[in-house]
Amino acid sequence: MSIRGFILSLFGAALFLPVSLAQNSGQDLPSAPSTTQQEQQKPKPQTPAVANPPDLDEKLANDGGQAPTEATKPESAAPPTESRPGNPASTSTPVAAPANQTTAPEDQAETVIRRIVNEVNVVFTVTDKHGHYVKDLKKNDFKVIDDSLPAAEIRSFHNETDLPLRVGLLVDASNSVRDRFKFEQESAIEFLNQTVRPKYDAAFVVGFDVTPEVTQDFTDNTEMLSRGVRALRPGGGTAMYDALYFACRDKLIKTQATGPLRRAIILLSDGDDNQSHVSREEAIEMAQRAEVIVYTISTNVTGTRSKFDKVLERIADATGGRAFFPFQLTDVANAFVEIQDELRSQYALSYKPAEFKTDGRFHSIEILAQNHKNLRVRSRRGYYAPTQ
Repeated sequence: MSIRGFILSLFGAALFLPVSLAQNSGQDLPSAPSTTQQEQQKPKPQTPAVANPPDLDEKLANDGGQAPTEATKPESAAPPTESRPGNPASTSTPVAAPANQTTAPEDQAETVIRRIVNEVNVVFTVTDKHGHYVKDLKKNDFKVIDDSLPAAEIRSFHNETDLPLRVGLLVDASNSVRDRFKFEQESAIEFLNQTVRPKYDAAFVVGFDVTPEVTQDFTDNTEMLSRGVRALRPGGGTAMYDALYFACRDKLIKTQATGPLRRAIILLSDGDDNQSHVSREEAIEMAQRAEVIVYTISTNVTGTRSKFDKVLERIADATGGRAFFPFQLTDVANAFVEIQDELRSQYALSYKPAEFKTDGRFHSIEILAQNHKNLRVRSRRGYYAPTQ
C-alpha cells in the first residue's frame, strides 16, 4: 500500500468513529421529557442566576443533587433556593439577583409568629316577657360574666340583623320519619329560599340515617339547595349525633370570614339516635368549639313529649338555639319561619375575659341585660379556651 492510500484510510476511519460513538451513546441515555427536548432546541440566553423552578426537583434528584449550570460555579458558592409549594417564595414574583451574588441557603430558618387571641365572640338574642324580639339595645345595656367574673372589656358590639350567615340543614332521613318526610322537605326548601341571600349568605344540606351524606355543599344558589333537599331519601337507622359532629367539624368550623359571621344548624329529627359513634355531649362540645347555634325541630307529631324531645332540647339550649315541637305537620313550616325571624334579630359582641387562660378548658358565659327588667338573653352556655 502506498503512503497516500494509508493516509486516506486513516482519514476515513477518523470521520466514521465519532458518528458511531454518538449513535451508541444515545441508546444508553434515559429518555428526557418533551419539555426538555424543546428547551434543548432553542438557544439559551445568558441570564443572571435565579431561584430554581418547582419542576427542578426531579432533575436535581437524577443528577445527584447538582443543578445544571451553563458555566462552572465556584465550589464555595451556596446552592440556589428552591421554590416549593407552600413556601412563600413560590407565590411571589422571582427577582433576578446580580451575577456575583449568591442566594440564601435552602435550610435558612424561618421566623414563625404565633399570637393567642384573648377575646371571645358571642352571638345572642334578647326577648321580652311575651317572647318578642328586642332589637334596639346598645352596648351599655349589657354586662358579660365569664366564669363568674365580669368581663374586663367589651371590645366590639353589633346589631346583627344583617350579619352574613353560614347555615347547615341537617335532615333526618331514617325510616322513623318516612311518613312525614315529603312535607318536611318542602318546609325546608321554603326556609332556604326565604333565608339565604345571594352573594351574602351560604348554606349546605346534609341528610343522615346511619351516616351523614352531603347532598349539596356550601352555596348561595337556592335552586341548588332545593335540589339537594329533594335528593334526600329516607331509609336505615339514625346517627344524629354523628351528623351534628360532622357538620360542625368538617363544615362550619372551617368557614373563613374577614368580619363577624354567624354559624347555625337547623336539625330536623325525632331525636331517636340509635347508631352514632359519638355521644350527645361530644356532639354538643364540637358545636360549641365551632361557635355554632343549633336550632332543633322535632318530627314527633304525636302530641305528647317523649324522652327524645328532651335530647333535642338539651342540644339547642347548650348552643344558644331553640327547640321547636310541632304538634302537627303544618307547625313544622311555622317553626322554620320563627327560626328565620330569629336569625335576623340577633346581637353579637366580643369581650376580653378578666382572667383569660389558654388552658383548653370550658368556660361559662352569661350575658345580662342591665337596667331592663323582664328581658331574657339567650346565648351559648360557654366556650373552650385555646391551648398554647
